[in-house]
Amino acid sequence: MKFFVDTADIEAIRELNDLGMVDGVTTNPSLIKKSGRDILEVTKEICEMVDGPVSAEVVALAAEDMITEGRKLLEIADNIAVKVPLTWDGLRACKVLTSEGYMVNVTLCFTANQAILAAKAGATFISPFIGRLDDLNIDGLDLISDIREIYDNYGYETQLLAASIRSANHMSECAKIGADVCTAPPNVIKAMANHVLTDKGLDQFVKDAQDAGIKIV
Repeated sequence: MKFFVDTADIEAIRELNDLGMVDGVTTNPSLIKKSGRDILEVTKEICEMVDGPVSAEVVALAAEDMITEGRKLLEIADNIAVKVPLTWDGLRACKVLTSEGYMVNVTLCFTANQAILAAKAGATFISPFIGRLDDLNIDGLDLISDIREIYDNYGYETQLLAASIRSANHMSECAKIGADVCTAPPNVIKAMANHVLTDKGLDQFVKDAQDAGIKIV
């Protein structure tokens, strides 16, 4: 499973990228706002750091305007994936841009039916939102499972990109289901290393090493 980092924080991306934990990056207007930087400037810097796809989202609502914005974003770097919303206009923009050979990430997916439409429109990635469904007392992981089954049934090439990841548990569950990609905030990816028994065992090892006077160098 590929790891995309869901942030526009350059230092957070660099830290994970140096460890080989970054296969791509996803951004959105909210993350760009949080970074406090110009969208074209920060996206260019991310693209120069990361080899994999970098999703940059349009802000227009009409298809023709999305296409225009998408083409502007594509000028930034060869690894840009234009991010469009799962609306009828977004699907129209997706079809045009993917037909021109560009990567498109269709976002804000909340149903299997929407995911089918995105695949039919040629989406490179479909981004179903787990956490936001969980907020409504709907199991977001069920949606990941449904999309995986449908895509496998018909051989759709669209990559299943699990989004709105809220916990390390989401990451492992998506991996078991067979998501192609998970995009998560840096703190969630780092939390995957945490376990109380690891901490407890390490504390004991350190204590025993000190008691025994063990030194390596």
